[in-house]
Amino acid sequence: MGVAPHLHQTAKVLFYQSIRLVAALHREYPDKPVLGVGAVIIREGRILLVRRGSDPGRGVWSVPGGVVELGESLRNAVRREVREECGVEVEVGGLCWVSEIVERDEVGRIRFHYVILDFFADYVSGELRAGSDALEARWVPLRDLRSLQMSKNLVELLRGIGVY
Repeated sequence: MGVAPHLHQTAKVLFYQSIRLVAALHREYPDKPVLGVGAVIIREGRILLVRRGSDPGRGVWSVPGGVVELGESLRNAVRREVREECGVEVEVGGLCWVSEIVERDEVGRIRFHYVILDFFADYVSGELRAGSDALEARWVPLRDLRSLQMSKNLVELLRGIGVY
């Protein structure tokens, strides 16, 4: 007697959720750098930003993005992260910035180490909303950027692409 199809699907979902949980645990105090991606989405003089919901950088503004999953292409990771954090679909363009975050704890151990590849992206569709790992998502007029508490990496990126 075979396993009922719905039970097989439930087991598969639980398996992939457990893999994501284990991966999240290895982001803090990692044994190697973690690869992340971000999306620079500028539309009608505004840039899509999220206020981060988790460390590093909890509470500060950054471009939407996150960690590349095993077997996932960079562009698919960008699309997925923007969809999860902002509820919108994008068309991913070229690489525009490379940065890294290395954060140490009070005794000098590496708490976080991310290598981040940011891509230009174009808005395609969807209603903007903050996802579970973002405190807020917003289209910010470029002229208002200086009023936000932004991550150091975001300031460097915006200067690097000439919009700050």
